[in-house]
Amino acid sequence: MNQDELLRLFKDSGALLDGHFKLSSGRHSDIYYEKFTLLKQPAICTRICEEMASRIRDQGAETIVGPTTGGIIIAYDVARYLGIEAIYAEPGDNGRVFKRGFSLDKGRKVAIVDDVLTRGGSVRECIELVNGYDAEIVSINVMLDRSSGRVTFDYPFDALASVAADDWSTDECPLCAKGEPLTQRGSRKFKVR
Repeated sequence: MNQDELLRLFKDSGALLDGHFKLSSGRHSDIYYEKFTLLKQPAICTRICEEMASRIRDQGAETIVGPTTGGIIIAYDVARYLGIEAIYAEPGDNGRVFKRGFSLDKGRKVAIVDDVLTRGGSVRECIELVNGYDAEIVSINVMLDRSSGRVTFDYPFDALASVAADDWSTDECPLCAKGEPLTQRGSRKFKVR
């Protein structure tokens, strides 16, 4: 699966939305990639995860870590293709935490996976969590990078597709200035202004 194929899947499935959206980062955008439209379809999801696994295979990962919520699905399926374990980083009081008895041994080789990257908040929280266990991050991998490479990490990074999608703070949002209604999607809790 290449970039064009993944972007076509978003478009053809109705997962590429136009409007006025508040992203989980708190910023606003006129475009939204509804990854769950793809992830709810096992035949599509498994193609995406198989491709992600093929790109991770030679990195020596022993554990795949994914943040809730979409990252759970991706982490599970990528790990299944690699024949290794998947664990999930859930929201805690200060960043992400492992629950349900999950942990990492010191030096464990970890690949972090996620769905759509905008500002990198969930991934950065996973990096902090994994580093707190003194595990070794071998790579960070996402389905879609909507920052077009503007977000960077101190680890090898790969995205199946990369796009330049505009996003703005509330104060600079042209859609707010026009009075267009704001839509909230996603699983993070925040107030719509």
